[in-house]
Amino acid sequence: MSTTTSTRVIRPGSDELTELLARISAGAEERERELKAPFEVIGWIKEAGLGRLRIPVEEGGGGASLRELFATLIALAEADSNVAHILRTHYWFVEQQLVSADPDARARGIALLNSGALVGNGFSEQSKRPVGLYFDTAFTPDPSGGYRLNGAKYYSTGTLYSDYTQIWAAAPNGRIAGAVIPIDRQGVTIEDDWDGFGQRLTATGTTRLSDVHVAEDEYFDLGEPDGDQPPTYNGAFLQLYLQAVTAGVLRSVRNDAVALAKRRVRNFSHAAVPQSPSDDRQVLQVVGEIAANAFAAEAIVLVAAERLQDAYDSVVDGAPTAEAAEAAQLAAAEAKVAVDSFSYATAAKLFDVGGASATQSIYNLDRHWRNVRTISTHNPTFLKASAIGDNLANGASFPANAYF
Repeated sequence: MSTTTSTRVIRPGSDELTELLARISAGAEERERELKAPFEVIGWIKEAGLGRLRIPVEEGGGGASLRELFATLIALAEADSNVAHILRTHYWFVEQQLVSADPDARARGIALLNSGALVGNGFSEQSKRPVGLYFDTAFTPDPSGGYRLNGAKYYSTGTLYSDYTQIWAAAPNGRIAGAVIPIDRQGVTIEDDWDGFGQRLTATGTTRLSDVHVAEDEYFDLGEPDGDQPPTYNGAFLQLYLQAVTAGVLRSVRNDAVALAKRRVRNFSHAAVPQSPSDDRQVLQVVGEIAANAFAAEAIVLVAAERLQDAYDSVVDGAPTAEAAEAAQLAAAEAKVAVDSFSYATAAKLFDVGGASATQSIYNLDRHWRNVRTISTHNPTFLKASAIGDNLANGASFPANAYF
């Protein structure tokens, strides 16, 4: 594990952040085309203290609001969507510490983050159980103290690049529990076996846990999988994060559309302006439509981020008010349904700017469609839409788990 005790935190909107994003962007297309894992880039992120953006300034962080965080994530995803996605569960871990009702646990979590550590995840599994808080992976009591953890997790996005991982698993007496453990602990194996057609460098693969020891103070109870859960904006945060990544991809699509229109040296003989595509009003219309959709996606995400901020601001004893939590869930769900309705088409529209030559693998422009389509599959859009309708028409609550 490589951590740092540097107190440096680059602020949102700063010249330093602009320079860092430019450096990340410069190699993003090549990394994705050549499948070069961005370990060096993650090192830059850690050196810049970006993992501590949300920690209050007086506690060693950047003191960013949720709107500022999501604006930064959009810009980071514009530079490299894989890198932004890698950090998703790290920022969720940060949020968990900020609202913790246990002052000792909060202090330990903040200290871990201030060490420069990044935290990955081990939640989802490939099994016959419903997607939710039902796990084959399990904690069992260790006679010598603490617990032993056995099982396999999939979709472990970012863990390969992290220093710690947060595991959720079945626990004794029908409960579920979690633990945050270093990824180099004996019995932990991380496999970079993600083979999805998009977000290919996020290391969204397998974490194997073989008789891993978990100390008592690393273990935390999460209740019963079907038990009543306190109000939370966890699910809203995790969902809106994905829409921020999508918004960043669409900004990159816009950038590539502009560059493509400028570099084209010929047009169709039957086009309105055969000699110059960059003067063809129909080509420019497509570029404008792409830019408008990128703007809309960003605006939607940032407005929804304000609803999450409202929920955060309402937290008392670790939980937001039920009203603020529901408003955050609604906003994140609406943001997903709205952005998904045009994100795939916007990424595909890029080829209308460039024609057949834009499909050449040397340009790798298909990565944008592949990436937004992969991001969107984390939660079915139709389930989000139906939940929104049920909430508005019938007052139904949103599903109380982080997978919604």
